[in-house]
Order: sequence, then structure tokens, then C-alpha cells
Amino acid sequence: MNSHDSSLQSNNPANSALDSVEKLHRAVSSALSHPTEQLIQQADNSLVHTEQAVLQAKGHANKNAVELAEELLGEEKERLSKLHSDER
Repeated sequence: MNSHDSSLQSNNPANSALDSVEKLHRAVSSALSHPTEQLIQQADNSLVHTEQAVLQAKGHANKNAVELAEELLGEEKERLSKLHSDER
């Protein structure tokens, strides 16, 4: 595979959604480990970005990847909501 192929792959909406979910996971994990206002805000921002990426991926080629991204997004939303309920 040459670099042109890998750049095409990384621009795939389904792969972008999965990458975004991975970044969200890291952001939520950081916020759970160190629940500062800044890290919680970063996780919230990452959630918004990830939701947009998953929405954009819907209807595109790799249905399995989109379904996986949606499932993982749901898990991260649960983790983040627990963090917000702990804040109160």
C-alpha cells in the first residue's frame, strides 16, 4: 500500500468516525481520571465532534464500521454522563 492509498483510507467517513470515537474515549478517560473542569469540557467538545462524525458517516460505504462507531459512541456517552452526574 502506498501513502496515497492510506490517505484515501483515512478520509473515509466511517474511518473518521471510528478515529473520532477513539479520541472521545481518550478524552472521557482523562476526564474520569482527573475530573477537572477543563478536561470535562474537552470531553464534552469531543463528544459533539464525534456525534457529527458519526452522523456524516451514516449512509456511506462501510455499514459495519458506522454501526460499530455508533455503539462505541453510546458507551462513551454513558461514561460521560456518569461523570456529569458525579459533578452534581
